[in-house]
Amino acid sequence: MILALIAALVALTAWPPPAAEAAAMQPSPTCLRRCGDIDIPYPFGVGAGCHLETGDWTFVLSCNRTADGRLRLYNYQIEVLDMSVRLGQLRIYSIINPWCYNSTTAAMNGQSNWWYNMSITNFRINDALNRFTVIGCNSLAYFRSLNDTSDTSRYMTGCMAMCPGVARLADGSCAGVGCCQTAIPSGLNGYQVSFEEKFNTSGIASFSPCSYAVLVEAAAFDFHTRYVTTDAFLAENGGQVPVVLDWAIGNKTCEEAKRNASAYACVSANSECVDSKYGKGRGYLCNCSAGYDGNPYLLDGCHDINECEDSRFRYPCSVLGTCVNTDGSFHCACPDKTTGNAYNGTCEDKKTQIGWQIAIGVTSGGVVLIVTATCLYMIHEKRRLAKIKREYFKQHGGLLLFEEMKSRQGLAFTLFTEEELEVATNKFDERNVIGKGGNGTVYRGTTKDGETVAIKKCRLANERQKKEFGKEMLILSQINHRNIVKLYGCCLEVEVPMLVYKYIPNGTLYRLIHGRRGDDDAPRIPFSLRLKIAHQAAEALSYLHSWASPPIIHGDVKTSNILLDEDYTAKVSDFGASTVAPTDEAQLVTFVQGTCGYLDPEYMRTCRLTDRSDVYSFGVVLLELLTCRKALNLEELEEEKYLSSQFLLVLGEDRLEEILDEQVKSEHGLELLEQVAELAKQCLEMDGNKRPSMRQVAQELASLSRLAQHPWGRQNSEEILALLGGSPSTASEIELSSNRNISFTDTAYIGIRSPR
Repeated sequence: MILALIAALVALTAWPPPAAEAAAMQPSPTCLRRCGDIDIPYPFGVGAGCHLETGDWTFVLSCNRTADGRLRLYNYQIEVLDMSVRLGQLRIYSIINPWCYNSTTAAMNGQSNWWYNMSITNFRINDALNRFTVIGCNSLAYFRSLNDTSDTSRYMTGCMAMCPGVARLADGSCAGVGCCQTAIPSGLNGYQVSFEEKFNTSGIASFSPCSYAVLVEAAAFDFHTRYVTTDAFLAENGGQVPVVLDWAIGNKTCEEAKRNASAYACVSANSECVDSKYGKGRGYLCNCSAGYDGNPYLLDGCHDINECEDSRFRYPCSVLGTCVNTDGSFHCACPDKTTGNAYNGTCEDKKTQIGWQIAIGVTSGGVVLIVTATCLYMIHEKRRLAKIKREYFKQHGGLLLFEEMKSRQGLAFTLFTEEELEVATNKFDERNVIGKGGNGTVYRGTTKDGETVAIKKCRLANERQKKEFGKEMLILSQINHRNIVKLYGCCLEVEVPMLVYKYIPNGTLYRLIHGRRGDDDAPRIPFSLRLKIAHQAAEALSYLHSWASPPIIHGDVKTSNILLDEDYTAKVSDFGASTVAPTDEAQLVTFVQGTCGYLDPEYMRTCRLTDRSDVYSFGVVLLELLTCRKALNLEELEEEKYLSSQFLLVLGEDRLEEILDEQVKSEHGLELLEQVAELAKQCLEMDGNKRPSMRQVAQELASLSRLAQHPWGRQNSEEILALLGGSPSTASEIELSSNRNISFTDTAYIGIRSPR
């Protein structure tokens, strides 16, 4: 059957209809208007002179009355269920695509990939009413679009039906267990269905021998568990299920079609033209005007609707017997000697009008009373909300923070109101979201002073954080370092506190290293700039550990928490997982925070957060700069998912060059890269006591950064030492005397693209 369909499609493609232009002809009275139990409304028809000629095969049908009496798309093997002139829709049968296990060969049978190609018609697959559906166990199937002349790219989607246990299958549930569904894009006129063949199905063949993939009308599909364990889905549906198509006339807009009166299809009086919902060049539809019903493609096809008597409509007047039908409309009129509103009221004897006036007066008094009560309630609610805000402010440590701000003159810190931040972010419009993470959502905003800021809605983990929030904000407000994002202030009168930071425009180090999806071929930043950024970030962490009072542990060091300003200067951000360094050996962090791939193994094992935990995470950042690989890649093999584990493995086997970024190897000698790798290895020591401090890491990176920026940095270390007249030693001992500095703000020089 599939081969026959393909052959029919090829034949149609090579045999266009004879009419090149649409002709707004009218069908002959002798035309067949019913096939089996299906009505055939014009512009559809069977045979010459019975359908609208549009230059394609959209409205051409065939009916084999002597055989099965079924209606089909002309010369297709596609059966038609019904069609709607008013909706511009056609329902057809879609073939179910099975893929079954063969017990004889102990393997899956070959696939019969099913496809539809309607490029020679003006049909489009309705994306709102249809769903791509997969049934089976461990079954992954794909839905691919087929190109037509108006498309520039192909679309592919799919879904996977799993069976963690037959007992978990449930009738009516198609959410991934035994059955899954996914939406399709708008405007497709063809598609192909296929299965992924990588899954081993021999283990489940005893209770689920077949998988099925099909595009189906969502309203016509109801999942049953027997579909997974038997062939009931194929058998009960006769191998096919309904699909909804949209159709339109030709490829012109209404305005263009009206210019050719002989071909214009909306021929009925009281009809109107509607452009196709799929856009310009996708044709048009005809509708009867409001108050009329029928077929707008036929002369005098639109007839007045008698709203007063038509059983399809609810009686339009509020008083029975008052409806008067008019051409295209109606009106409601109260009988003689009565007055009132027959549309949505009552008709009363005129003598009762005085009584109604009294009633209206009483009602007005009641309305005044209700309005007064409403105003009092609103005042009460306003006071209640103000009280709630005061409670939140107190709960988050706002009183302590306020008192400290008054006692410390010159402290540049602002307590923002909720209304100020709503104005700054246009009521936290989703379009202003610039980042989301485990510690909150960040919005871009503009203060009343015109300054652009980053506003973060935090997520609090426990009551301790709520009580100490104000105290910690006071500590963070005093941090003043060129490589740490400046905290301007906070808002404490809300349930979830909000922080206001200086806005850093050039995005994150993560995006600069890895780029956006589809940017894999984009030039990467030179290694000298990478080392410069790493050194600046290390200086910031060293400041937090050694110079802040009290010392602060960041807790979530990663490339996405290192921002870059206009000159690509590093700015460490996101202190959502930060904590004041413990002063007691017994202090433990009861809830492990951070990001997978960067987390210190010792921290996860002992729940004790130290400054060496930040050192471990920074070591992973150095690996990303060396390799341009992500810290965690779930698509890799188990031993290669974590970048740190993969790095230590190749380093131990003296295969460092295999993991290094190709651009890095072409820019610098291996000796410099080995020294950076050795520093990263020291940061990744399992025993935190064996790791260097961030101050030591910053000092080492300062030396390596100067070496990388110097013109001699491209030579190997022994050549540099020879030129300097010294003996071999570590790169950290080499102090270059040159004062030449390379500018990294010239993007044409360094070969990178500014983040969009």
